[in-house]
Amino acid sequence: MNFIKRFFTGMKQDVEPEAPVMVEEVEKSIEVPEPEPETEPETETNFPAVRSVLQIPAISTGVFPKDSAEVLIKAQPSTTGDQCLFTVNRPLMKGYSWYFPDFESAVESSLAEALFCLDDVETVLVCESTVTVTRKDKTLVDWVPLAKEVGPAIRNALGTGEGLIAEKIVSNLPSEEEIREGIQKVIDTEVNPGVAGHGGNISLLAIKGNSVTIQMGGGCQGCSAADLTLKQGIHTSFRKAVPRVGAIFDETDHTAGLNPYFS
Repeated sequence: MNFIKRFFTGMKQDVEPEAPVMVEEVEKSIEVPEPEPETEPETETNFPAVRSVLQIPAISTGVFPKDSAEVLIKAQPSTTGDQCLFTVNRPLMKGYSWYFPDFESAVESSLAEALFCLDDVETVLVCESTVTVTRKDKTLVDWVPLAKEVGPAIRNALGTGEGLIAEKIVSNLPSEEEIREGIQKVIDTEVNPGVAGHGGNISLLAIKGNSVTIQMGGGCQGCSAADLTLKQGIHTSFRKAVPRVGAIFDETDHTAGLNPYFS
């Protein structure tokens, strides 16, 4: 994906809190149980292990006890280790999402301000009841130390009674149609022409609030540099063209099949 990287250059684990609450260790992933297989004669056929893609709905559903009076938080580090998804049993930004690229953008948003006060926090993405934190030091793999700081920061912000997200952000959120038109335009005029040389394409699947869901196809599916393309190319293009876009989700199954470009 070196071509794609050059094209877009210039465009711009659970938490053990200090408070006594029920959480798991950060290093442990949340497992989604698979359905019981039908009874069949035993065979010794050996197939390669199939990896599954863990999406946010799978993490959020049935994670916490119902009607808990305590603020519970669970952490799920990304496979690349640079980000960690913190799921909270409280609404943070109902129906919408917001991306905070730096401390200055967090003014009057108590949740983001509390997180940016932590030394290793680089960016913050709030989406409904989740917070995705990207850290500055990309060489670190262990999220436990930082997660033990993020948990109390989220609880403190919830306990202040102040607005988690600045009113000026909430009041100026665009319509879904506005988001759709802007994102589709940048896909057609910038993103797809950029990935076409690699045999790839990007499709817009859905808009919810100001959150965008896309899917990669062609040479982009399963490509080893897809994550780089997504974060450094597509995200940057989307946010530049539509500044008020929030979360950007990729629903591509990168484990399905072989990449035709590299086969």
